[in-house]
Amino acid sequence: MEQVYISTDRLSSQWCIDLVSDDGSGGLVMFIGNVRNQTKGKTVKYLDFEAYEPMAIKEMQKIADTAKDRWKLHKMVIHHRVGKVPIGEEAVIIACSSPHRKASFEACEYAIDTLKETVPIWKKEFFEDGEVWVSARP
Repeated sequence: MEQVYISTDRLSSQWCIDLVSDDGSGGLVMFIGNVRNQTKGKTVKYLDFEAYEPMAIKEMQKIADTAKDRWKLHKMVIHHRVGKVPIGEEAVIIACSSPHRKASFEACEYAIDTLKETVPIWKKEFFEDGEVWVSARP
């Protein structure tokens, strides 16, 4: 079972839940980043993600390892999709389990924020009248 994963296939939130479920966990938290149908008032048709996969996997693993150590997590998974992702589908799923909910919430937030800053995955938004590469940092 994969702790960090990049795929062109649709992501599964249930698979991520199954990967992090643990009888000793009182908290299981999941972040799902979906493709929305608009940005800045423009209609989005779909997103396309590209990654430098060897480095992306390495950086995602570093994020998971750091979070597991810092928040004493039982388990964490980070899954990201690449290629064309339609409206409403998952682009990224991060899930973790811990003895208490607060650690899982904080670790999940750390993971998505750090992923956007350090992992070499790029996003292009496609509109009716063109496309644009989007910065990961707000």
